[in-house]
Amino acid sequence: MTTTIRLDPKTERRLAALSKSTGRTKSWYLREAIQDYLDEWEDYHIALGRLEKEKGEIDIKDVRRRLGLVR
Repeated sequence: MTTTIRLDPKTERRLAALSKSTGRTKSWYLREAIQDYLDEWEDYHIALGRLEKEKGEIDIKDVRRRLGLVR
C-alpha cells in the first residue's frame, strides 16, 4: 500500500540525514516508526481494557499512574 504524508522541513531533513548516514531508506524508518507507534497504542488499549474489567470505569489519571505514565 502506498501512503503519502507531509513532513515539516526540519523533520524531513532529519529523516533524510538519518537515511543517508545509515543506508536505510526513509520509507523503512517511517514503516518502523508507524509499527512501533501502533504497538504502543495497542498495548495501551489492552492495559486499559484490563483495568476497566478489574474495577469497572476508572479515572484516566489512575490509568496513567498505574501504567507509569505519570509519577
